[in-house]
Amino acid sequence: MGRLAGKVAIVTGAASGIGAASVELFVQEGAQVLAVDRPESAIATAHASKKDIVSIAADITGDDAPKKIVAAALDAFGGLDILFNNAGVSGRAFVEEMTDAQWDHVNGVNVRGMFRLCREAIPALKARAKEKGRARIVNTASVMAFDTDYGLAAYCASKAGVGGLTRTLALELGKFNITANYVCPGAIYTGMTQGSFDKPEIREVWEKKAALRRLGQPIDIARGALLLASDDADFITGHELVVDGGLTLRT
Repeated sequence: MGRLAGKVAIVTGAASGIGAASVELFVQEGAQVLAVDRPESAIATAHASKKDIVSIAADITGDDAPKKIVAAALDAFGGLDILFNNAGVSGRAFVEEMTDAQWDHVNGVNVRGMFRLCREAIPALKARAKEKGRARIVNTASVMAFDTDYGLAAYCASKAGVGGLTRTLALELGKFNITANYVCPGAIYTGMTQGSFDKPEIREVWEKKAALRRLGQPIDIARGALLLASDDADFITGHELVVDGGLTLRT
């Protein structure tokens, strides 16, 4: 029997990369999944005609998006066990040159959008935890939640915010048997990073930095999320799970 047998999950950023890999893995492990991504993404076709996956096009920053997303999961599957907030954006600009719009976009998706979806999902998660004994929130942060690089002020601030939000959720929701944890990917080969990592000189640098001497793949992060979403994580909450192939072992 799969590790998520009988579970219902929402996965955001589900059209490609880590989100798409997580949807596929969660379903393989027995879950029913609401796959969410922006209308302009490939969400309409990424999981088309696949059993136990319902796809919905929604921008998580939209005013009515949280309500629409949670309602869709409840309508499709009758409950909610796991909320995997994976949607995120990046951007690079020196602080001196960064516009308010750039700052607001990154933080609006990575923190505000996540917060609003968590808030909307909590009643459904509480109901499921009362019925089944547990429910889960898993959020995607980054090693940049505790590290940094040039031009990443907005991104680093947003991912540190994910950590702070998640730890507070863990504290507030623990008494309801809801855990909240976050995964911190390192250098992962996804659609967001492909443009850089397809350049051999850049790829080689980042592969050399990692103890495992390779870039991470979306499935590597999906497996970390699976652990935190599964019953095996019953006594893990407020935890930062670094999945970086040893990238951050050296300063």
